[in-house]
Amino acid sequence: MFKYISKRFLYFIPTLIIIALLTFALSKMAPGDPVKLALGNKDQGGEAGQASEKLADEKAYMEMADKLGMNLPTFYLTLSTQSTPDTLYKFVKKPQIETLERFINQYGNWPEIEKYYKNITQIQFVNYTIQHDSTTYASSRIINENITSLFLKYQDDEIKKSFSDLKAATSVSTNFKDLSKVIVETESLYLNIKKTKTPFKNHIPTVHYYGINNQFHKWLFGNKKWFSDEAEYGKQSGFVRLDFGFSYLDKRPIWSKMKDALPWTLLLNFISLILAYAIAIPVGVWCAINKGAIKERIATFTLFLLYSLPSFWIATMLITFLTTEEYGMDLFPTYGLGEIDESMSALEVFIERGYHLLLPVFCLTYGSLAYLSRQMRGGVLTVLRQDYIRTARAKGLDEHTITWKHVFKNSLIPVITLLGSIFPAAIAGSFILEYIFSIPGMGKLTFEAIVARDYPMVFTVMMISAILTMFVNLVSDILYAFVDPRISFNK
Repeated sequence: MFKYISKRFLYFIPTLIIIALLTFALSKMAPGDPVKLALGNKDQGGEAGQASEKLADEKAYMEMADKLGMNLPTFYLTLSTQSTPDTLYKFVKKPQIETLERFINQYGNWPEIEKYYKNITQIQFVNYTIQHDSTTYASSRIINENITSLFLKYQDDEIKKSFSDLKAATSVSTNFKDLSKVIVETESLYLNIKKTKTPFKNHIPTVHYYGINNQFHKWLFGNKKWFSDEAEYGKQSGFVRLDFGFSYLDKRPIWSKMKDALPWTLLLNFISLILAYAIAIPVGVWCAINKGAIKERIATFTLFLLYSLPSFWIATMLITFLTTEEYGMDLFPTYGLGEIDESMSALEVFIERGYHLLLPVFCLTYGSLAYLSRQMRGGVLTVLRQDYIRTARAKGLDEHTITWKHVFKNSLIPVITLLGSIFPAAIAGSFILEYIFSIPGMGKLTFEAIVARDYPMVFTVMMISAILTMFVNLVSDILYAFVDPRISFNK
């Protein structure tokens, strides 16, 4: 058994790495700019003339990008072409990187492309310093729009039009004298890109190696010293050391938010899990023993009916009919966990919490109860057909002994297998039910994170659920040996 468990734990390592790679890849493909999301989704930059605000916004953007590690390469290495530099990641903004990649695919001469692109930034900063008067206001909007669009344009005719519009707009006032010079210089750099293009470099493969100073390594293992409690700016401990980053919504550490939500989800789901197993197992055994009887058919129909009813619909109906005075049955609270104060005794707190959790627990339990009982029924029927059960009956053993001594344990295999999916789901919480009943658990927390595109929270829950699935599958395998002596892990 020990050898088997040790081997399984060794298998966990590559599996965990694969899960981490997939989760990280999904986080990179998620829509939106993570830096802007972390800053509250603000649009960087103000209107014309607000140079100080624009520079402050740009500084805030770069500081947040540094905090998130966006100024690091994505992975340990990249397979690229000779035309693509190993420093492209330093252009933090995703739309700008995409534009640069298109430029590289067209022309292949990165040094000239980089000079041109950096000069667009110079146009932007010179534009911030313009002193505006009555002669400049009409042109300022055209200038701002074209400078912003240049960062995203890569087609020749569109770029030419932007430079034409910029030169026309800056010709109306001497205030644009310095800006006009930089625009002409930048246009010259663009023409040089076309003149010196080397597209053949796009067909020569190259591998860029970055080492451990990359976004994936920082996210998974951290870039902070191990076994050190000293706080370091821009350093984090990484996922394996339970540092999950911070939430985009309120900037709180994700682990801090999870610690507040996890106890309620565990309480809610463990009560439901215990009730479901405690009821489903005897019911499933009873249905199998009484197969074909009218009472068994009624019970089976009832279980199918329960399983077919969506829990969110039942929750809505219960709230509508059992928690409002309008229908004359204001029997339960509508939502929340109740009001608790220090003067209340432990019994009063228990009654208050239980009163509020009764409906959510019911909604969580009835569906799994129906499913588990069906699985248990199927397991018992399979065992009842075995030869050793016929032998036990031939020996004269009574049905009660046969059922609970010989059939019961060997029928638990399907039910134990279900733990592998039920337990991780219990940790993640029930998104809809927790939201409907306003239970501040993991489900509600994750649902709000998805709606708000709080990706660090979403992908943390995904990773933890995957890890728990692996662990519970191991526990299920070990339990097999206890319930069925024919199963051995020593061979």
